[in-house]
Amino acid sequence: MLIMPSKPEKIPADIFMQIVRHAPLISIDLLLHNENNEILLGWRNNQPAKDYWFVPGGRIYKNETIGEAFARIMSAETGISLDIEQAQFHGIYEHFHPEQNFMNETGFGTHYIVLAFNIQLTGSLPSLPMYQHSDYKWQAIRDLLDDTLVHPYTKDYFNGKKLVG
Repeated sequence: MLIMPSKPEKIPADIFMQIVRHAPLISIDLLLHNENNEILLGWRNNQPAKDYWFVPGGRIYKNETIGEAFARIMSAETGISLDIEQAQFHGIYEHFHPEQNFMNETGFGTHYIVLAFNIQLTGSLPSLPMYQHSDYKWQAIRDLLDDTLVHPYTKDYFNGKKLVG
């Protein structure tokens, strides 16, 4: 018998802190390609990966399917409504951020299991949200691989270092 999850829930910060301290998080990263095959990057406002160019993405909430999370993250990070069926699975990655967590507390870092998806865009994006990123740019893959301000985990999406996929 298939049991559908209940309503997705965002975990309170104090409980979430304990989860970050003791368990990996599952997230989705969006590899958005424009007509020139450039990748959308945002300048990160928050830890982990603060003060680097990084692809948009977000974590999956408790009781949220991967498809629901994809649609929510896509909308929240880009303003575009898109279903997971319109993306191409790119691979599974692991991101370890020692001593970096969303609360800037010492003594523990953040561990992500990341599901990366390619999305081919046509046309322009709406006004992009500024709560996770303070700026955005499109960058050619060959250029982002050489850019010291692009986070190494973003580079891994384009240099063949995937875990699975």
